[in-house]
Amino acid sequence: MSWVIDAVIRIYAILAIAPFLPFALVWGGVYVYRKEKKLATKRAMDVTTFALIGIVAALYNQLFQSTFGLYLLLLMFLLGFGVLGNLQQRAKGAFDVKRTLRAVWRIGFLGLSAAYILLMAVGITKNLW
Repeated sequence: MSWVIDAVIRIYAILAIAPFLPFALVWGGVYVYRKEKKLATKRAMDVTTFALIGIVAALYNQLFQSTFGLYLLLLMFLLGFGVLGNLQQRAKGAFDVKRTLRAVWRIGFLGLSAAYILLMAVGITKNLW
């Protein structure tokens, strides 16, 4: 049974190192199956966020010699959920958990993509000097 866990960890590591791979794979698969570009993009963003969480946390930990990276990301997602939930409650008078989670997850994709590019550039530059 441990070989299954090892295989899942290795697959996740490969996909997390190059987060554009799961994005391209999911986008292509959904587009071939459903022929909808917008849906394919949304699904690819949703899946790629998992890979980005792992790699951004690891890059943060490596650059800053820390073990707080994953907790920082969790904190950011929770704060985003609270802020968007509060805004939704004030604007509409009702709180839709599913819609708020989806919004936080997709905003997280954009933020994590930017953080990935920034942290990779800083890491490469730091290792060159």
